[in-house]
Amino acid sequence: MMAKITRLIPVLFAGAAASAAVALAPAAGADPPPPPPCVNADGSACSGLGNINAGGADINIPYGPSASADRGGATGDVPYGPFGSADGGGASGGFWNGPTGAADRGGASACVPNVGCLSIPAP
Repeated sequence: MMAKITRLIPVLFAGAAASAAVALAPAAGADPPPPPPCVNADGSACSGLGNINAGGADINIPYGPSASADRGGATGDVPYGPFGSADGGGASGGFWNGPTGAADRGGASACVPNVGCLSIPAP
């Protein structure tokens, strides 16, 4: 009797998998749910503060982060926080009242307040 049950275990697992696939098939074919509504940290609704078009994209949140990007490069900053920009010529960035740095094809440089600056030419 145990030998017959042991032989039937794979069949039972296959049957369970098939029934699960049939049960979940309608959910798999359904449209994805709509994106959640945009809300700020205080629960108020987000407003259209961004602009996206063929020329690029930009966003500016009052008293908050701002950024822009187009074919020429990108830039972004957070008030009293990190900032940076990049284009075909190089990149630069840093922290407000903190370390900063820049790099291009000619090399890289960085400064740390109350510590000093360093420049490294490209090889």
